[in-house]
Amino acid sequence: MDKAYSFTADKPGVRLDKYVCEKCPELSRTQIQRLIRSGYITVNDHVVKVGLKLNIGDRLRVTIPPPPPSPLTPEAIPLNIIYEDDDLLVIDKPAGLTVHPAPGHTSHTLVNAILSRFPHLASISDSLRPGIVHRLDRDTSGVIVVAKNSLAQAKLVEQFKTRSVTKAYLVLVKGRLTPENGIIEAPIGRDPRNRKRMAVVASGRQARTEYRVIRYIGDYTLLEVRPETGRTHQIRVHFAAIGFPVVGDKVYGVKSAFLSRQFLHASRLGFRLPSSGEYVEFKSELPPDLAQALKDIA
Repeated sequence: MDKAYSFTADKPGVRLDKYVCEKCPELSRTQIQRLIRSGYITVNDHVVKVGLKLNIGDRLRVTIPPPPPSPLTPEAIPLNIIYEDDDLLVIDKPAGLTVHPAPGHTSHTLVNAILSRFPHLASISDSLRPGIVHRLDRDTSGVIVVAKNSLAQAKLVEQFKTRSVTKAYLVLVKGRLTPENGIIEAPIGRDPRNRKRMAVVASGRQARTEYRVIRYIGDYTLLEVRPETGRTHQIRVHFAAIGFPVVGDKVYGVKSAFLSRQFLHASRLGFRLPSSGEYVEFKSELPPDLAQALKDIA
């Protein structure tokens, strides 16, 4: 069944999509724009454009159609949940688990596992990414947050968008990286020679990565890395670009006799709870395969 809301505009000159975003915080700006273009949001009973500027007294009607049936199948995949409340889950994701389905690959992902525990999530947001706020690469382990309702998802997405989230990774690179504290700032986009890869390219999107050396281990460097932006494969691309590739990374880095995947672990994640605004931070210990790799190279 459709849900519908009615409002009377009380601010002049505000864009329609921005005004509805204020009135319906459970909807993202992208969702609202899609509803406007599809005729589900009207002004004075007329279908209008996304950028319409409102006048005081304009009558708005917002109709939210039911979501299409989800093509996803819940799967009872074990999850290590380190925190849960009414709004979200914080999960310690293992390496080897893809976060969300993609066309043609709709099984054995974190989303399938979550839907097994919380079937209602199939009705929120993107039909293939319900509850997903951010992502980790398939072979990256560590802390990830998942929303349990639309309003929480919108608030968390906004924190990632405004870069107010704390993200820290443990990363092992080949070589002795100096200086011991630094920032890599280089734009990232599709590699023009291989569209399946990312690369540092002049036409790419701005990307910034901060790091500090934890310790040197022979001809390797263990780092804590804090990406300030969230570009695809950002950490892997940035360190490869400066000549210190991530160990075990078969795409951008160097293969390792000690590891079957990249040494990249999301060790810390901090954000404000959607319900109270309280800042919280969650940590994940280095998993056994990465801890063993450090012992093997010592």
